Order: sequence, then structure tokens, then C-alpha cells
Amino acid sequence: MDPAALRADIPACESCAYLNTGASGPSTRSAVEAVTEAQRRHEFDVSETDHYTAAADLLDEARETVANHIGARPEDVALVASTGDGISRIANAIDWEPGDRVVNTDLEHPSGVLPWRRLTEAGVEVTTLPCPDGRLPMDAYREAVADATLVCLSSESWIHGTRLSVETAVDIAHDAGAVVVVDSVQTVGQHPIDVAEWGADVVCASGHKWLLGPWGAGFLYVDPDTLDTFRPRHIGYRSVTDPNGEGLEYHSDASRFEVSTTSVAPYAGLIDAIETIEAIGLGTIETHIERLTDRLKAGLGDRLVSPVEYESGLVVFEVDDPGAFVGRANDAGMIIRDLPSGDVRASVHAFNTAAEIDRLLGLIQ
Repeated sequence: MDPAALRADIPACESCAYLNTGASGPSTRSAVEAVTEAQRRHEFDVSETDHYTAAADLLDEARETVANHIGARPEDVALVASTGDGISRIANAIDWEPGDRVVNTDLEHPSGVLPWRRLTEAGVEVTTLPCPDGRLPMDAYREAVADATLVCLSSESWIHGTRLSVETAVDIAHDAGAVVVVDSVQTVGQHPIDVAEWGADVVCASGHKWLLGPWGAGFLYVDPDTLDTFRPRHIGYRSVTDPNGEGLEYHSDASRFEVSTTSVAPYAGLIDAIETIEAIGLGTIETHIERLTDRLKAGLGDRLVSPVEYESGLVVFEVDDPGAFVGRANDAGMIIRDLPSGDVRASVHAFNTAAEIDRLLGLIQ
């Protein structure tokens, strides 16, 4: 499959210039068909196998697909609803004590902010590190994580389009004795991920952005060497070895973070989405995105906020009235978004075209 074939399989591309994948990607027909067929089988084909066995088989396949995509083992992957769901489950799986300290950055999505803010009510301290221009200031970061209990950071800034030095940040935090949680939702699907190279204790992501999958299918990778750090409070029959027993023994793998009955159909869509991305190839995707973002950045001139050099498909720029501009773009059939920073962001993926970039630039000028 190539970018043109991908575009032909996305119905949204027939009606608009979709430049908002960083918020939610438009799914392919094949991903939606996979969801629909999985739901049909699960609800109707009960004569062949029971609901629970069918669900378990599909979820096992989804774990294996995710694991292969990120360089992990299936048993180190838990299936959750979203990135935020995964981060929240981690926050609620540690036995916090007053005086424990969490470090995050000012680049985080609310999903990487709110779970830690809630812990301040229990005496946990939260330090938020300023990251000018979307960069992690390593000297200040090293100082901030000293004696930290946990560090939460994004692999890519949703408000700058910059890529962070995850491996270096993890090494520094580990030297300080901190657990590291990485929000990778803006990376998975547009850049390769190898969790072993990153070395983070936890990596969270969702399938509905750059992977172009459905809502409701996310994943949580947990380093097996760190697993026993976590005793989830969010718990159900799928979390423990003997749900009918009197004790409380968590599974010895990442499935301790899975809870109970869940909709399995979205994970069929996630499997299809990952297979589609891999069929195109992340190298091809990056090359396509780089070519189009270079074109967009050249036309933006002094309005550009993101780095001039290619880092990602997220391109942030200034306009006089962001809300009004997004409204005009929508009226013109271009889907983009404004940001809390007061800027506007276009998300460029492999299905986008040079003609769409030129349409956006024409609206700006």
C-alpha cells in the first residue's frame, strides 16, 4: 500500500482537507469494517464459541499486534481505552506517600496533568518543568528530577510539534531513581517506536490519532522489571489470578491493568489500523510528511511556530484570530484546530496532498 491507496480508503478525504490527525485521525474503511464485523461476530456467532472466549482471542491478537509494532512482548502490553486512561491507571497503581514528588512538563496534554494534580490532595508534590519552544532543557530537567518519585513526559509536543529526547530523559530520571511514564500518542503511527530503546517504565498511547484507528482502543506498555511497583486500585476480574478466591494476587504481567468486560470491537479496528500503517511503512510515511510539512512551513514564513526543520507532522503557526481562522477553514472544507497557546495547528499525515497544503496557505495569505 502507498499513500495514494491509503487516501482512497479514507472517506473523510472525499469531503474535506483533513488536517487534524493530531486530535483524531480519520479512520479507513477497512478499520471501520473490521470493527463492524468484530461486533457482529461477537453478538451473533455465539453458537460457535462463547462471548468470553471469542473476546479473549481477539484481545490476545490485539496485544500481539501492538507489541510487535512497538518492540515489546505481548505480556507486557495492557489494552486500555485511551492514553489518558492508561496514565490514570498508572497514577492509581502506586502506593503514594506524602512528600512523594511527580515531575511533568508544561508540554503535557491534560491527560498527563490531571491524574497527578489529583494526587496533591494526598500530599504528593507536583513539579511542572517549563520547556521553552517545546524543548526539554536538560540541565533544568536533571535538577528537577533529583529525588523525584515519578516523571511523566510526552515523546512529542502536541503544542509545538517538537520531538523530545526520550531515551536521554529516561536515563537521567532513572539515575535519580524515578519511574518514567511516556505519553507517546503523537508519535505512534507517524514514527517508529522501540520501547526497549526508550527504556521507559511505562508507555501509553491511543489508536485513534496517527494510527487512524477507532476511538476506544489504546494500550499501556509496562516494563516487566518495573511491574511490581504497581498495585492497581482500578481492579476487576481480569486483573487477578483468582477472581473468586479470598486473596488478592495480581497477574504477573501487564494484564493486571485490565479490569473487566470491555468492548472488543475497537481492538479489531486497532489491529487493522496498525497493519495498514505497517503495509505503507513508517519510512514512507515520514518521507511523505516531511515533504508536505516543508512545503507548508516555507509558505508560512514568519508565522511559523514549529521548528523549520522536519520533526513531525504537527505544524503550529500564528494567525491574528485563531478561532475565526479555524471557522473560516472549516467553512472552506479544511479541518484544523486552534490550541490553548493561542496558535493554530495543522496535522499533516501520509494521506494528505500538496494541493491541500496549498489550499491552506491560500486561506492564510
